[in-house]
Amino acid sequence: IRYTERLAGIGAVSSVGSRGDSYDNALAETTIGLYKTELIHRRGPWKGLDDVEIATMEWVDWYNNRRLHSACQNLP
Repeated sequence: IRYTERLAGIGAVSSVGSRGDSYDNALAETTIGLYKTELIHRRGPWKGLDDVEIATMEWVDWYNNRRLHSACQNLP
């Protein structure tokens, strides 16, 4: 619901497939795959939900602020 509201709020059109959710978004699916590969499967098994939540916040911070992106001339 929030995803749909955000799209509408910025005037974006959702992609084909099921409308208004992130499951039909190729970029979201790719990022979720990276997240699972780079964090969840590599650092598991997990002791509890709190550990996953903290590790997820750390991964998102790294992904958004320090990871080098080749499409951006290796800038974070």
